[in-house]
Amino acid sequence: GLALYGVSPFGGADERLKPVMRLTSRVFGERVLPPHSPIGYGATFYTSKSTRVGLIACGYADGYPRRASTGSPIAVEGQRSRIIGRVSMDMITVELDASKEGLGCEVELWGDVVNINEVAEAAGTIAYELLCNIKRAKFTYSE
Repeated sequence: GLALYGVSPFGGADERLKPVMRLTSRVFGERVLPPHSPIGYGATFYTSKSTRVGLIACGYADGYPRRASTGSPIAVEGQRSRIIGRVSMDMITVELDASKEGLGCEVELWGDVVNINEVAEAAGTIAYELLCNIKRAKFTYSE
């Protein structure tokens, strides 16, 4: 039940419970964009200042929710950040810290740092749907 996702079946969060899945990817491209640069399909996001962005290899074809967009939480090397622009078929654009993360850094889409329920809420769905939609990902099992 919900207890598997860090939420007690009796309501509220329970820090003793661990997520059953971490969905991760890596930054494969990065750029610094000037102010007023459009990002993503339909140019739904424009940078407000000089912004360092990263491209990660995950999109709606992998099962990440297409309805997630600017502001949806992610974590880069364990530090919370956000998606900027729309989720595309094979990529997502994320905001990178000005001085730290870069090429090859791990991006957690949900798991230990980003609760899957936050992602589900940002996409207007539930955690179970997100878990059921994962495809094309390499599954690694651990105890």
